[in-house]
Amino acid sequence: MFKRYRTAIIVTVVLFITFLHYTTIPTLYPLHNFYSELYYVPLFLGGLMWGLKGALFIYFMVLIFDSPFIIFGWSGKFIPEVVRLYNLMLQGAFAVFVGLVSQREKRIRDRAQKLRYLAGLGQVSTTIVHDLKNPLITILGFSKRLRECKGDTDEALQEIAGAALSMQRIVDNVLDFAKPMQLDLKVEDICQVISRAYGLCKVRAVKEGVKLLMELPPVPVYMRVDAFLMERAIVNLVNNSIEASVAGQSIVISATLRKGRLIARIKDEGSGMDKETLDNVFVPFYTRKKSGTGLGMPIVKKVIEEHKGEIEVESWPGEGTEVKIILPYDPALKP
Repeated sequence: MFKRYRTAIIVTVVLFITFLHYTTIPTLYPLHNFYSELYYVPLFLGGLMWGLKGALFIYFMVLIFDSPFIIFGWSGKFIPEVVRLYNLMLQGAFAVFVGLVSQREKRIRDRAQKLRYLAGLGQVSTTIVHDLKNPLITILGFSKRLRECKGDTDEALQEIAGAALSMQRIVDNVLDFAKPMQLDLKVEDICQVISRAYGLCKVRAVKEGVKLLMELPPVPVYMRVDAFLMERAIVNLVNNSIEASVAGQSIVISATLRKGRLIARIKDEGSGMDKETLDNVFVPFYTRKKSGTGLGMPIVKKVIEEHKGEIEVESWPGEGTEVKIILPYDPALKP
């Protein structure tokens, strides 16, 4: 909120301090000195937010607003007036100092961000090349066998097709993560969205011998969502739980309403995550799996945050994992 209205807030603070000056008896020098000290607050905020230009802008605003009071309230007494002028010059020096320091820190942050970007770019390139290497080796190997008429043709074609699909999945994940997300928001019953995700994961859960349970509100819960992306995010989370579970264990998908928020949970009894994995669960390209790009959870997080929501993960090694999705809910919304 402060970032959105920061200019108005800082200008209001300057005007309020000036108002105190003009509504206080001029001979009350201690109070006026105190008010002058208060000007350091907007000067500091201006320099912090906008650098040297911002600090100087606020300083000149202080001069413009305070000059009539100084001129018409001139007492002719040497010490009070010297102190007043000294404070003005000190405020100007303070504004310049804060502005210069703020700009220097911004340059350092920008340089560090650029270095992190380049390092991340190198990591991304290495990861993509590594992930594409295995299916590419498969395609080249079986293509060679086909050329030499060795082995089973159907098996070779099946392996080549599987490797090509794996490469396509890697490329799609990278593109989904890299490109700006465009939401197609419509009023949907979020319970239906979760139910469809449940249905898509049910077959795999049965195949793995995992019990997939669902607990949803008995009435429709209408929200403005991109149903396709939200369904895909939930499917990703449930599939992660299935992969971490063994036959006989349960996964519960639930949703509850609480104080203007919908809280959806995916809780499993699987292997859980250690601290390092949990700390890096949303870090792009970080994965402990033998296959995969490590982009599943970052993409899920991106989808949830684009919906103005939050995602939290708790995990206990050997006991399971709980993922909590928190989305804003307006009970007055209707289809």
